[in-house]
Amino acid sequence: MITLVLIITAVLTALIGGLFYAYSCSVVLGLGKLSDIEYLKAMQHINREILNPVFFMSFMGTAALLPVSAFLFRGQQPVFIFLLLAALVYLIGVFGVTVVGNVPMNDALDRFDISGATMEAVKQIRDQFESRWNFLNNIRTSFSVVSIILVVCACVWNKGW
Repeated sequence: MITLVLIITAVLTALIGGLFYAYSCSVVLGLGKLSDIEYLKAMQHINREILNPVFFMSFMGTAALLPVSAFLFRGQQPVFIFLLLAALVYLIGVFGVTVVGNVPMNDALDRFDISGATMEAVKQIRDQFESRWNFLNNIRTSFSVVSIILVVCACVWNKGW
């Protein structure tokens, strides 16, 4: 049973890491080509639509299952260490950055009334939002990759397979 938890943890960690990776190497590049108004509208729609059960299952599931997996493998070295490190990396560099950085920015952008704003205000909001949001997403992507590598190492060293 604990091996099944490890497999599910690995899949969820890879799925959420893949989401951030896809944003970093394709979505933000495409969005960057849009006009200021198109960009802000697109980001507002994306930020609203991502709040769905599938996203929450992988994002929150990873945050829950990494520590649970580490706990289940306590005493089994080096699997426990890999999972503990993966949990810390994910909780700080992915979950924490999202909650403290990206989510407040998304919420502020959602409150911005594009249709009632001047072109100057639209440009200012984009300038304040885009590069910082992309920077934070790149941090999440990097930490996700590290977390995935650590979970894969735990899978490889798991003697229960």
